[in-house]
Amino acid sequence: MAHTAKLKVIGTNGQISLGKEYAGRQVTVEEVGDEKWLITGVAVIPKSELWLHEPKTAATLTRAIRRAETTPPQETDLDALERELTSRI
Repeated sequence: MAHTAKLKVIGTNGQISLGKEYAGRQVTVEEVGDEKWLITGVAVIPKSELWLHEPKTAATLTRAIRRAETTPPQETDLDALERELTSRI
């Protein structure tokens, strides 16, 4: 993608508008030099979901999803399942 420069004015309240096409996006604004800022689009992961992105968990989820996508559903014999489970008690 080619770099394009657009002239923007920072308002008296300290805000700048990037345009409606960017509305609702999450970004970080990083000061990288004197009078120079880097705006980067980001995806934020809630703390309660961070465990899903740990390598071991992510690998397990990937395997489970792959198996679910490639293994046709089968009817469960509930009587046999009950016998198996009660025999373990």
